[in-house]
Amino acid sequence: MNSENMYKIISKLSDYIANFNRLLRNIKSNTAADFIRLDSRSIIITMNNVTTQSDLDIIEKYIKRIDTIQVDNILSSYLS
Repeated sequence: MNSENMYKIISKLSDYIANFNRLLRNIKSNTAADFIRLDSRSIIITMNNVTTQSDLDIIEKYIKRIDTIQVDNILSSYLS
């Protein structure tokens, strides 16, 4: 991830966490985002429970819809 994307995400972290949690609540998920950490290559979203691939897909789609993010620099989500 380039530094431009990182700064754009950092500027609205609390909004993104709230939106992630709203989207997950809408699908009746028991998972919620606790916080977001950025490193030089990725966005790390810490969740309160073990998450499913469908939860990750929803978050990934939301991130790719953010109009200030360069979507070409976002790779697929994964569980770790």
